[in-house]
Order: sequence, then structure tokens, then C-alpha cells
Amino acid sequence: MRLDPIQLFLSTFKDSVEFQTLVKLTLSKSQLSTELKNIYVKPVLIKNEFKLSFTYRFKTNNRFANYSIAEAIVEIQSYLEELRFLEANLISDTRVVKLEYVKSNRWKITENKKETILIHKTDFLHNREKKRLLTDSDTTWMHNLGLTNEEGEVFKRSQDKYKQINHYIELLKADIESLNLSKDIHVMDMGSGKGYLTFALYSYLNYKIQTEKNSDEPKVFVKGVEYRADLVDFCNKTAEKCKYTHLSFIKGGIVDTPVNELTMLVALHACDTATDDAIFKGIQANADLIVVAPCCHKQIRREMGKNVVENEVSPLTRHGIFLERQAEMITDTIRGLLLEYYGYSIRVMQFISDEHTPKNVMISAIKKKDYPNKNSDAKEKIQKIKTYFGIQTHYLEELLS
Repeated sequence: MRLDPIQLFLSTFKDSVEFQTLVKLTLSKSQLSTELKNIYVKPVLIKNEFKLSFTYRFKTNNRFANYSIAEAIVEIQSYLEELRFLEANLISDTRVVKLEYVKSNRWKITENKKETILIHKTDFLHNREKKRLLTDSDTTWMHNLGLTNEEGEVFKRSQDKYKQINHYIELLKADIESLNLSKDIHVMDMGSGKGYLTFALYSYLNYKIQTEKNSDEPKVFVKGVEYRADLVDFCNKTAEKCKYTHLSFIKGGIVDTPVNELTMLVALHACDTATDDAIFKGIQANADLIVVAPCCHKQIRREMGKNVVENEVSPLTRHGIFLERQAEMITDTIRGLLLEYYGYSIRVMQFISDEHTPKNVMISAIKKKDYPNKNSDAKEKIQKIKTYFGIQTHYLEELLS
């Protein structure tokens, strides 16, 4: 017996899923009175379990759900048989199948075979795992911030920013997974700028909460702090447009912004001692995670230039450019040791590629669960470094004292 077009289309969809050749499926030409415009379906791995990720694209935001194969087929079938969508497109490694409702009030199915396989199975699995950090979370904000078109395709001019955002979330993934996601998450992003990374973090944290499936439904609260009023206004309007009810932005600087107990404090490219102000605020707030990307290490450079010490490594600081680089390393080493003294374990990573900026270090500090006493060994190391390089004082050390 010949299958009707919908059943044939669903059978093709099922085969592509089971043979792991599915790239994506799209439902379009919505007939719904709601603002639901499209549904996008793609295969994903969640905790090593194969699922089908549904992105329900509304006019102003996206919604997400993950289904088994059987559940996905039922969901797609209902939308087609009830004529809620009049077109479906399936793309697999080797074929493109189109199902559409034509003027003669019937379903028509067409198929194009691809001359070459677009994505080999192993490459597809690798790429899917590599890109899923952002693609599985709500990316409505990307369009509203001008990174993508309405279909979610990244503009050519935005490729570098898109890669940076993905890299940022990838760097923080392990640290975020160490947090207690069964309770509300409170984040403050100091110096949030236009908000690209703030929106990305908010979106990804909400995705993580949803995949954890906590019964208490914890919430993510993110606040961006920015001293430029026009950017604050822009980001708040964008958050409202995306219907991100717990993402907000306020005008202010790091020093004058009150901070209560936090889960996470972020300060990226805070200039010179502003990074120290941010770390100090994070320690004061007993933050579980502190993330900084330091910039412009002037304070220690001035100290080293003012109090020159002659020793076996003096040639390292004889020339200005070497003195600057040495001062950067010493500044951030002392910051890391001070964080260790206050009960944090730290990681130091490359945040941005060297080809874009030499100011590319990110320090991530996770609060240890149990630490009975402050780490006196860290303080001894700090003092030795200061003595060796003629440093009288480190600004963060002053703040903490």
C-alpha cells in the first residue's frame, strides 16, 4: 500500500534520524493565530543521550523542547495533519525532501538527491557537540543585537564576535557545571558594554537550568553594570524585547555599585585596578565563581619602575616592553595568589586569540567548599615576589587588608 505524503515524509524523517544522517527539519508557512512562525528540529546529544531538539520560533522569542524519536514524530505529525504548518523541509546528508500543501488542497512531496554528502557522520557528531553550547540555548538575543538575520544565520561581519561568544561560553562551561544549579543563580557582570557576553551567559545559564530539570525551578538573575547610559538603555530594551524578565542593566561603575551575596561575578577587560575592584567585590560577596579578564596593568609597572631592584633577572625589565609584560604577569600572579588565600582555586586561560590583542588572559576562580584557614603559604609567596621585584604594594592586597 502506498503511503500518503505525510506518512512518507515522516518515514523518511525517522530513517534519517535512526541512521544519524539528519541535519535539520523545518516547519514553515504557519497558519496559526499565535506568533509561532517556524519550528526547527535537529539532533542533539544531551548527557550522551540522543534527542531531537525543537526550537519554536515566535515573533519576539524562542522556546525549546527535547523529544525522543517517537515523541518528535507525533509532534510533527499533529502540526501537519491539522494544517497548522503548510510546508516541511528535511535536509539529511544525502537528500533534501520537501512536503507542501498545494492549491489543489492536497499534500505534495518532492525530493532532490545530493550529488555529494554534505556532512559525514563523524564530522557531524563532532560539529554538533562543538556548537551546541549556544545553538541549544535561546539565541533570540543574537538577532536583536544584530549578529544574525531572522533565520538565525550569522552575518559575515559578525563571525569574529560569534566565535568569541562561543569561546567564552566554552571556557566557562566546566566552571558553571561546578555551581549548585538547584538554587537561584545571581550573576553580576561589571562593565557589560553592549551586552553580547552578558546575554550569552544569561541564555546559557537558563539552558543549563532547564536541562537539569530541577523540580524547584530555580531562576537565573543577571545584572549588567555599565557606566555608558546609552548602552544601558539599549541593553534593557533588548532584554525586554527578548522577554528576558530576569536580565537587567544599570548605570554605574565597579567601585560605586553595591554588591550583595552572589553566585558569580564577571569583569572582562576592566582597566588597570578596576579588575582588583571587581575581584574585591566578588570576595566580599562570597561569590562561588569570579571571572576576570584583566587589562592595562599600570599600577605594578609603576611600582617596578619606581623601586628598581638589581638581581639576576634585572635584564628582563630593562626595556620598556619587557617591563610591561613582566608587570602583567606579576600583577595577575599576585591576584591569583590572593584569591587562593581567600579560599578559591584558580584557572588561567587564553580568552582572545593573540592575533586580536595581547591582553588575552582570563582568570577563573571557584570557591572551595571547605577551607578551614586562610592559605598562609600564598601570602608568603606574594611577599617574596614583591620583595624580588621591588613592589611596595599591590592594590588588591590593600583593598583586602
